[in-house]
Amino acid sequence: MNGTKAGALTGRRVYKRSTIAALGFAFPAALLIAWQVLGHYERISPLLFPTPYSIAEAFVSLAASGALAEHLQISLARALTGFALGGGLGLLLGLAVGLFRVTERVLDPTVQMIRMVPSLAIVPLFILWFGIGEESKVLLIAKSAFFPLYINTFLGIRNVDNKLFEVAKVLGFSRLKLITRLVIPAALPNVLLGVRLSVGLSWLGLVVAELIASTSGIGYLMSDARQFSDTPVVFVGILVFAAVGKLSDSLVRYLERRMLRWQDSYKG
Repeated sequence: MNGTKAGALTGRRVYKRSTIAALGFAFPAALLIAWQVLGHYERISPLLFPTPYSIAEAFVSLAASGALAEHLQISLARALTGFALGGGLGLLLGLAVGLFRVTERVLDPTVQMIRMVPSLAIVPLFILWFGIGEESKVLLIAKSAFFPLYINTFLGIRNVDNKLFEVAKVLGFSRLKLITRLVIPAALPNVLLGVRLSVGLSWLGLVVAELIASTSGIGYLMSDARQFSDTPVVFVGILVFAAVGKLSDSLVRYLERRMLRWQDSYKG
C-alpha cells in the first residue's frame, strides 16, 4: 500500500515537472513559429529580422566551415583569461578590504571611483596603451569581472555575525584558520553570487572588446557581418553568446547547489 502511494506521488512529481518544462518551451516555440510565418509572408523586413530558418542555415554554414568553432574558441579563451584575472584580483582585494579596516580606508575609495568609470570610456585609453592586441581585450574583460566579486566578497565578510569572531578568538584560531574556517565559509553565498555576476559581465566585456577593435572572435564575426548586411550571421553570434553565457551561468549555479547544500533556503 505504501509502495503504491509512493509510486503515485513520484508520478505526480514527474508529471508536474514535465508540465512546467513544456510550458517553458511553449512560449519560445510559439514566438519562433510566428516569426517564421511573418517573415515568410514578408510582413517583417528580412534585412532587419531574418527568419529563424535563414538563421539556422547561416549557423549550419558557419559550423560546417569551421569558422564558428574557431572564433568561439578564441572568444572563450579571452573570456576565461579576463575572468580569472579580474575575478581573482577582485576576490583577493575583497578579502583584504573586508578583513582589515585600514585596507578599506586606503583602497576602497579609489576602487569605487574606478568602478564609476564606464568601460566604453576607457576603451580608447586601453587601445592607446596596449594596441588592439589581446592585452587590451583581456584587461577590458578583467575590469568588468573585477567589481562584482570585489563588492560581494566585501559584503559577505562584513555580514558575518560578529559573535562568530568572538568565539574564534576564545578558541584561539590563528589568522589563517580564522579566514579558512570561518570567514570564507560564512561569506561563500555572497562570493558565489559575485562569481555569477562576474561571469555574466565578463561576456558583456568580451562583446564590447570584440565589437570595437578585433580581428577574431564571435564579436568580430558579428561586426564583419554587419558591414556586409549579413543579418543572419549577426543573429547567430547573438545566439551563441546567449547559449554560452547561459551554460556558464548554469555551471556556477550547479557549484552553488553543491557548495551551499548546508543552507536551508526557500526553493519557491
